[in-house]
Amino acid sequence: MNIEELNNFCKDSLIGHLDIEFLEYGPDFVLAKMPVDKKKIQPMGVLHGGASLALAETVASVGSFFLVDPEKYTVMGMQVSGNHINPVTGGTVYARAELMHKGSMTHIWDVRIETDDRKPAALIRVTMAVVEKEKLRNK
Repeated sequence: MNIEELNNFCKDSLIGHLDIEFLEYGPDFVLAKMPVDKKKIQPMGVLHGGASLALAETVASVGSFFLVDPEKYTVMGMQVSGNHINPVTGGTVYARAELMHKGSMTHIWDVRIETDDRKPAALIRVTMAVVEKEKLRNK
């Protein structure tokens, strides 16, 4: 799947609603951007922490999706923990997920979210569960 196909695949989901756009990916990283606009801010005018966490889980999920056989496995967020470092009031944020651990049942990603001028906005760790599709069907 190339970047254009990936962005089209995700457009009718929360990912599209948040205007997240994938820019690049490789075997151990994913890079995406998200505009900071009125859909993603708190009433106080700064980027909502939930939007940052959704962005982080999104890039980690895509990274894990590309690490498994999608015919046999699905991936889903198991745990997300973040530190919001600097408030963001506008512009665009960029999230880069880097693979820290690739196990048979879990993947761990560190996600750094930065502003246009590379100022850190958040540092987030995402643990992804790797689940056999057959086990999901039997529940």
